[in-house]
Amino acid sequence: MHEVSLLRLYTLRLCYLILAVGLGLVIWPTVIHHSPEQAVAHGIQLSLFAGLGLTAVLGLRYPVQMIPLLLFELTWKAIYLLAFALPLWLAHQVTPAAASDIQAVLVVVIFIPLIPWGYVVRQYILRPDDRWKRGSIATEERKPATATL
Repeated sequence: MHEVSLLRLYTLRLCYLILAVGLGLVIWPTVIHHSPEQAVAHGIQLSLFAGLGLTAVLGLRYPVQMIPLLLFELTWKAIYLLAFALPLWLAHQVTPAAASDIQAVLVVVIFIPLIPWGYVVRQYILRPDDRWKRGSIATEERKPATATL
């Protein structure tokens, strides 16, 4: 098994710390003190981001196991930038509110060099996937019978 270096573990922890603290400072005050209008208009988004921030705390303890959380963060931000921000920019329709969102989302670039990409490729692309069904009949026949009460 290929290990992730201690330096990479600390850089991963930095990513999770940035996520947890950033979302904690920005999102949680609104989650705790929101108006009914905010609940209707943005309740789902605020809940998603609050959950993401809380889950990032697990990455401080288990940095390698929580890499999919960072991949999710990169993925949704890349989708936003490519599918929404880029067309607005190309059409010269970036409003001040959109510019603020784009700037906040672009912070994701700091995660790119901090993620151990070699490990990600080995574990999530090259590694054989988990089986999709129970073992074959021949495998089942070789297992010792267990008594049930």
